[in-house]
Amino acid sequence: MEQLKKWRRDLHQIPELGLQEFQTAAYIRRELEKMGYQWEAVVETGTIVYIDYHQSTTIAFRSDIDALAIQEKNHIDFASKIPGMMHACGHDGHMSALLGFARRLKENHSSLSCNVLLVFQPAEESPGAAAQVVESGVFEKYNVKAIFGMHLMPFIEEGVIACKKGPLMAMCGELDVKIYGKGAHAGLPQESIDSIMIANQALQQYQTIISRRISPFSPAVINIGQINGGSARNSVASLTTMHGTLRCYDENLFIKVTQDIDSIHKSLEMAYGCSIEWSCPPLYPPVLNDDHLYKVFRNIVDEDIYIELKEPLMLAEDFSFYQKAIPGIFFFLGTKCQEYQSGLHTETFNFHEEVLEKAIDLYEKIVMNLKGE
Repeated sequence: MEQLKKWRRDLHQIPELGLQEFQTAAYIRRELEKMGYQWEAVVETGTIVYIDYHQSTTIAFRSDIDALAIQEKNHIDFASKIPGMMHACGHDGHMSALLGFARRLKENHSSLSCNVLLVFQPAEESPGAAAQVVESGVFEKYNVKAIFGMHLMPFIEEGVIACKKGPLMAMCGELDVKIYGKGAHAGLPQESIDSIMIANQALQQYQTIISRRISPFSPAVINIGQINGGSARNSVASLTTMHGTLRCYDENLFIKVTQDIDSIHKSLEMAYGCSIEWSCPPLYPPVLNDDHLYKVFRNIVDEDIYIELKEPLMLAEDFSFYQKAIPGIFFFLGTKCQEYQSGLHTETFNFHEEVLEKAIDLYEKIVMNLKGE
């Protein structure tokens, strides 16, 4: 436990953004070397360790390693030493749990029924480097047949494992819209094309896609979180920009919603004489837990610490890129307790390191019981 705490607290002090995790990668690699492992670099700042038990198949376990551009407000002796950066999403815990699993494998198991690949992956938050890990060919190289990933979750009770089969987290895209109108004095509105008014129309019509153009049994979210337009109170805005997100659990539905957004924009251009530039590229696919692998996983987890989620989350995760390549299970480990109440991506997120032993125990059970499933 003391080693686990040290890893977590050391890593917490050196948060780095995606694809810039050079200190973090160096730390992970040193600790792996101390255990006697040989590591390989992947996607530059990523690190993998292949543990060969001379079996025909391999099971992978993944931890993300990047942090967020958030100024920490926790008053702790291991707070972030990098201004404006913080491990506010628990990735320091994810790394520590995977290091702990590596140590347990080294100390306790001379052979297993499957080989093991440990993946310390960069840039989960952005730009989603899981896709690059897949493209690197390491899964084919080591014959990986299944992958597991864990995420700490502050709305689930401390020490509880939570998961579900099928859709667990959403597909997401970033919606960016520029509406070009025509500026004029507010006293001469007839000479203008009001981009703010058109943006208002667009915003309202987006919601009709959710309420009227798709099935109520197909969940989707269109959220506009930022609008900017105009330069003075007594002028009509010539340009208004909107930034938001589109989320759902089905890739075909994502395409349909973007087509509907395009139709709305074209109708507004015809109605008001404006021009609209926009984009909403898909970022991460939906996290879809494999049905067969979930049944095996469910039987492995102890009944007294497990809850099955009734609904998926509209949060997104690049673990989904792995699941497009091979069967995978993504699950949550609860950190909610009286002392720590802050959510993910907040400046006061924190957790008890003791909870990480639950993840290590579960990783061990998986490799002991999966048997090449």
